[in-house]
Amino acid sequence: MAAYLIRRLIQSALILLGVSFITFFLLYVLPADPVRQIAGRSATPETVANIRAQLGLDQPFLVQYGRYLAGLFQGDMGRSYLQKTDVATLIMSRLPASLLLMIAGIGAELVVGLTMGVVAALFRGRVLDNTLMMTSFVTVSAPQFVVALLLLYVFAVQLGWFPIGGYGTPAHLVLPALTLGILGSGWYARMMRSSMVEVLRADFVRTARAKGLTRSRVILRHTLPNAILPVIAMIGIDIGIFMGGIVVVEGVFGWPGIGQLAWQAIQRVDIPIIMGVTLVSAFAIVLGNLLADLVAPLIDPRIRIR
Repeated sequence: MAAYLIRRLIQSALILLGVSFITFFLLYVLPADPVRQIAGRSATPETVANIRAQLGLDQPFLVQYGRYLAGLFQGDMGRSYLQKTDVATLIMSRLPASLLLMIAGIGAELVVGLTMGVVAALFRGRVLDNTLMMTSFVTVSAPQFVVALLLLYVFAVQLGWFPIGGYGTPAHLVLPALTLGILGSGWYARMMRSSMVEVLRADFVRTARAKGLTRSRVILRHTLPNAILPVIAMIGIDIGIFMGGIVVVEGVFGWPGIGQLAWQAIQRVDIPIIMGVTLVSAFAIVLGNLLADLVAPLIDPRIRIR
């Protein structure tokens, strides 16, 4: 176990290093100029040159990246060009909201998606199966803003059950989490159905039925623990996606997470914030996959970490 963890941690560090290099390089070659955003349209060339020199943006790429990397190793993610605040402070102030929305969204995905997948597998080839799989295809294909606005119109405007937007109470969390749950449930439904169908054909399931076990016991005790293993890896990937990829949902519902922070930084070409959010999202993906690999053997003892 120790050797495995050390190897994975080294691999994770290399992945994060690669992500930082690629992201920094893409921002370096970006046509947009952050100095112009800071200086304003009426700034003189001398003012622009002075700001560029103060920020070190007049240095070669390797010098800029090396300086950023040196600060990163010391726990310094830089300062926002426009907000004049440490990036780590800005991200930490938004992180609790994103974590809360991530947990609620993944929970909604699992409840909706796994239920659809299990029911579709149990009624394989029937009308209910086809209906659920078609529904899962629609949810996967639906744009985020369409689902978000539709839920807002029905449950907030027409019915008045939930607030239109904001943050702070459980009622504010329901619609954003439900939006994410609906959008992501299709992947879990299709994955769970395929896995369930495969496990239901396995010899040990037929043996369990031959022993006289009830259908519910066969499903809950023997089928689900084996069919759910592929879903664990998807949850690990979802952690990173939720951390940085829910910009639209946060924007529609006015949710103050790091996705909204990233979108504002992209509009203003605020490179330190973009780098910070990207690295936090990459770290979340790496951590999620590592946790998925560690949790899998606990669910199925036949899996061993090598």
